[in-house]
Amino acid sequence: MTRFASVFYGVASYLFFLVTFLYAIGFVSGLVVPKTLDSGPSTVLTEAILINLAVLAVFAIQHSLMARPQFKRWWTTIVPPSVERPTYVLFATAALALLIWQWRAMPEIVWQVTNPILATALVALSLLGWLIVLLSTFMISHFELFGLKQVLLHFRGRQLPAAEFKTPGFYRFVRHPIYFGFLVAFWSTPVMTQGHLLFAFATTAYILIGIMLEERDLVGLFGDEYRRYRERVSMLLPFWRRS
Repeated sequence: MTRFASVFYGVASYLFFLVTFLYAIGFVSGLVVPKTLDSGPSTVLTEAILINLAVLAVFAIQHSLMARPQFKRWWTTIVPPSVERPTYVLFATAALALLIWQWRAMPEIVWQVTNPILATALVALSLLGWLIVLLSTFMISHFELFGLKQVLLHFRGRQLPAAEFKTPGFYRFVRHPIYFGFLVAFWSTPVMTQGHLLFAFATTAYILIGIMLEERDLVGLFGDEYRRYRERVSMLLPFWRRS
C-alpha cells in the first residue's frame, strides 16, 4: 500500500504541476487564461509592488532552499527518499499557484510594439521560449525532474541510479537552456507594462542567483568534469564562446 500511495502521490503532484505550468504560460504571455500579469485585481502602486515582490520571494526562497543538497539530506529524514522530489514539485507548484493567485496588476504601459507583425513575432518568440523550457526537461530526464521516475522505481522495488554527467541536445550549446528559455519567454512581449517589467526583472535576478547556487552544487557533485564543461560552454547565451 505504501508503494501504491507513493505512485498516487507522485502522479497527483505531477498533474498539479502540469496544469499550473500550462496556466502560467497563459498568465505570462497574456493568452487564453482569465487572469494574466496585466489583468485581475489591482491596487495602489506601492501596495501592488510589495505584494508582488512578496509572492515572488516566496517562490524564489522555496525553490532555492528545497533544491539544496543540505536541505535534501535533512528533509529525507522526515519524508521517504522516493517522494522527496514529488514533494519538492508539490511545494514549488503551490508557490507558483500562490504567485498567480495573489499577483496584483500594474497595467501602466512602459513600452509597446504597435507594428502587428513585430507584435505577433514577439508573442511567437515568447511561446518558443516556453517550448525550449519543456524540450530541455526531456533532454535530461523530464519524469525524473518532476518526481515520477522515483516513485515508479520505488513501486518496482528499485532505486534511482547514481547521477551521471551528460550534455544532451541544447546542453551542448548552453549550460542552462531551461533558464534561457524562461528569459526568452519572460522578456518577449509586445506590451511591457509595469507589472510585466517587475516580473521580468525579479525573475531574471532570481535566475542569475539560482545559477550560481546550482553550479556550486554541480561542481560539488561532478567535480572537474563540470568545471571543464563550464569552461567550454556558455552559461546563458547559446554558442557563445569565451575568448
